Amino acid sequence: MNHQNLLYKIPPEILKVINDLKTASFEAYLVGGCVRDLLLNNPPKDYDIATNAKPEEISKVFPESVTTYAKFGTVLVLTKDEHKETHPVEVTTYRSEMDYRDGRWPMKVEFTSKLSKDLGRRDFTINALAMEIKDNETDIIDLFNGVSDLHKGVIRAVGTPQLRMEEDGLRGFRACRLASTLEFEVEGETFSAISKAKSVSAQVSVERIRDEFIRLLMESHKPSIGIELLRRTGLLELFLPELLEGIGVTQPEYHVDDVYHHLLACVDVALDELKLAALFHDIGKPRVKNVEFEQKYLQRLLKKGKVIPKHHFFGHDEESARMTEEILVRMKFPKVEIKKTVSLVRWHMFYYQDEWSDGAVRRFIKRVGGEENVDLLFKLRIADADSNPKSEFTPAEIQKLEERIAEVRAKEMILSVNDLAINGKDLMGLGVPEGPIIGQILQHLLKEVIEDPILNEREKLLSISKNQIKNKL
Repeated sequence: MNHQNLLYKIPPEILKVINDLKTASFEAYLVGGCVRDLLLNNPPKDYDIATNAKPEEISKVFPESVTTYAKFGTVLVLTKDEHKETHPVEVTTYRSEMDYRDGRWPMKVEFTSKLSKDLGRRDFTINALAMEIKDNETDIIDLFNGVSDLHKGVIRAVGTPQLRMEEDGLRGFRACRLASTLEFEVEGETFSAISKAKSVSAQVSVERIRDEFIRLLMESHKPSIGIELLRRTGLLELFLPELLEGIGVTQPEYHVDDVYHHLLACVDVALDELKLAALFHDIGKPRVKNVEFEQKYLQRLLKKGKVIPKHHFFGHDEESARMTEEILVRMKFPKVEIKKTVSLVRWHMFYYQDEWSDGAVRRFIKRVGGEENVDLLFKLRIADADSNPKSEFTPAEIQKLEERIAEVRAKEMILSVNDLAINGKDLMGLGVPEGPIIGQILQHLLKEVIEDPILNEREKLLSISKNQIKNKL
């Protein structure tokens, strides 16, 4: 099968690595996902090269290389592109893998001289392709009908699906992710094998599952395809059982879908930076849908003198935020991402009123996490509405708040203690001992200044501080 036109899609530095290995009398092929992507006319994210050269032989051909993973057969060859930027390219010795443990790692890795054995150890037929480059032409080595499966839009395991899934528990997650990003279907036996090997998938580290899930969300045109596959195979309940609680929880007055399908619809229309918040923004609804919870929540609002919300599922924004934090911490997301996502989920039900003062606007901005989060919050509200045909939302509410925020932004903005005209050292100069009292006084000053920015002058704040000191010391 000749694919001469593919040659010109391959970066020159990759071709040079292949040529250098061949010049040294070794075999060299492009393998795996990069070949798949080239055939699909998608730009590969990286290029992997397989060779019959042993790791020490690869290092001799490429003195500028990293051999950290040499015992597994992989050498990172450092190449430079046309802009003189350095890129690592994985060059791996043909190998076979045996005796997997912990649902992930082969106990035994053997180097082999045959490309066929190397391709035979791979997960799916569309990833078990190799490309040979010779005489300025490209030729596809397809031992498992991967090209046919590409044309059919099928994810199929190499060899016996059950054995393949039981070797590596991450493969089931990867199958769902690939089916979602490529908009393919998982072949029947492979799908069944994923479900049957669920106990092996349960052994995979949460970090690896998280990374696959994020790729599914960010790289899919419709992430709902992959999430539904995860649900149907039983993999979703292994790491995100809370999402399943929304199945069958109807919202007849305000929504077309139940909670689960609404969350998936919202993810499909949300921007990448909002995908997590979109997926979790209503996740607490099933847990607040009971009379006891509603009564306690409404009593708490009345005691605080707050307005009773118009919507049902009282308190679901707070419960969803609490659950979101619990989930993201469990999945070991970065703290910055957790903080942002939890804040967006917590305040996605904001309700603007014309009588808001400048101070109320500033408090809103501070509460939701700053000006950047305000813009994201607006976009989340729009995604929430766009995913629900029964939504009565109109952009007018957001437009009014945007105008009010623009007015307040034009004035002095005080959103944190760092914006105050005095700091902890000034308070210590007034006799306040180092410790929590300093933070308490600064927070009091911040509240005062948010209400009235004119107070943010050194002498005025020192005067207010002296009164606070009298009360606290």
